[in-house]
Amino acid sequence: MSAAPGRPQASSHRSAQHEGTPVSHTPYQVIYDTDPGVDDAMALYFALAHPAINVLGIGTTFGNVTVEQAATNAVYLSALAGRNIPVTKGAARPLRRPKPVPPAHIHGTDGLGNLPTRLPVEGRFDRRSSAQFMVDMARARPGEITLVAVGPLGNLSLALRLEPRLPRLLREVVLMGGTLLEPGNVSPVAEANIWNDPHAAQHVFQAGWNKLTMVGLDVTHRVILPLSLFKKIADQQRHVATDTLHHAVSFYAKHYSGRHPHVARVHGCFGHDVLAFLYLVNPELFTLERGRVRVATSGPALGQTLMSRKEPAHHPKASGHLDPSFTQVCMQVDAEACSTVIENTMLGRWLG
Repeated sequence: MSAAPGRPQASSHRSAQHEGTPVSHTPYQVIYDTDPGVDDAMALYFALAHPAINVLGIGTTFGNVTVEQAATNAVYLSALAGRNIPVTKGAARPLRRPKPVPPAHIHGTDGLGNLPTRLPVEGRFDRRSSAQFMVDMARARPGEITLVAVGPLGNLSLALRLEPRLPRLLREVVLMGGTLLEPGNVSPVAEANIWNDPHAAQHVFQAGWNKLTMVGLDVTHRVILPLSLFKKIADQQRHVATDTLHHAVSFYAKHYSGRHPHVARVHGCFGHDVLAFLYLVNPELFTLERGRVRVATSGPALGQTLMSRKEPAHHPKASGHLDPSFTQVCMQVDAEACSTVIENTMLGRWLG
């Protein structure tokens, strides 16, 4: 595939791994920063099911629900799946703008499609803030940890304030948020996670990470997952965790199918957050462009992500080093292959 005129050549690679086959390398050591949320729950269970991902801890933030509800949901979902993962509570509001109202019409008041009942579970809350947990783990395991962030980016911004060396201590950051060409989902130009806390997002994009990848609406709106997939997973797994996920996705799919005729045709929903983990384990399914991403922090374009693809005049191109202020942005995706990976992974043996 050729790049557009005047743009860097996009990367695109394929391998047998897209069929969901097991991987042999050491699992990615991941901190998952999230605001569960139905698609967040989908992403968590994909991560727990995938043999190449080890979830070390979960940070929570406001967004789809309040941070208190997000932390409760993270503990509940982990416990249902038989995992005792440390869960921390983080940002309760944006850095500077007014606190938004959680979108209960999309995720339900409880974030999981208004579950009729909840089982009693034992969970593991860590008393540290989500930002402090990130910093402590990164200092203890420099160069090892990948942060996958799928909510507003307040926790990561706060962690940068606690530890300015964080961009060099983390292995990489993958975030679900933003959009370049695809229309926004909370305004004509803005995606919800970035719009919820644009000042935090601006701070994160400017931090100069070892590797930062943005998985935004340009690709997540291409991956439509049918509700029937989650019914199949629940029917074959026969487990309370997948029953809970199926219930949540049923609520979520009703919303998206009511808004988008092409989604209604399969009665499903957008993949959104799970795509961040899919990029991590199957980057060959994505086409990337690289440039400086910045965020509009005021005015009618609030929350818009914009990318300059030009190399700076002082950039030492001959050195072979990437400008640390650059972000990799996912622009195209093999949607069919993504669906296959999700299905194969979540139908595997991962639940007790």
